[in-house]
Amino acid sequence: MSAWLLYGAAGLCTIACGMLGVFDGRSFGVRRILAFNVLATGIFLDLIAIARRSPGPPDPVPHALVLTGIVVSVSATGLALALARRLAGARRAKTRAEELRR
Repeated sequence: MSAWLLYGAAGLCTIACGMLGVFDGRSFGVRRILAFNVLATGIFLDLIAIARRSPGPPDPVPHALVLTGIVVSVSATGLALALARRLAGARRAKTRAEELRR
């Protein structure tokens, strides 16, 4: 088994795990954000596996795309976590206000 085939298979397994976490009906908030990160990691692995050329060096364009994707993924994860934290705080404040009214 060659290395690029192993990377491709690992990428597909990682994508499947990420999809399972994303479409699971019980996962909300941070759990779903982490599932999207696992899904993105699988896609990155598959892009690196596709970049292989038989006789020569690997294609640099997919590698550049993966590096850019990692930067965007980290930024989007930070934004999503900040929004999830703010949403959780708003829910807590609403619950406290309802308890004080009783």
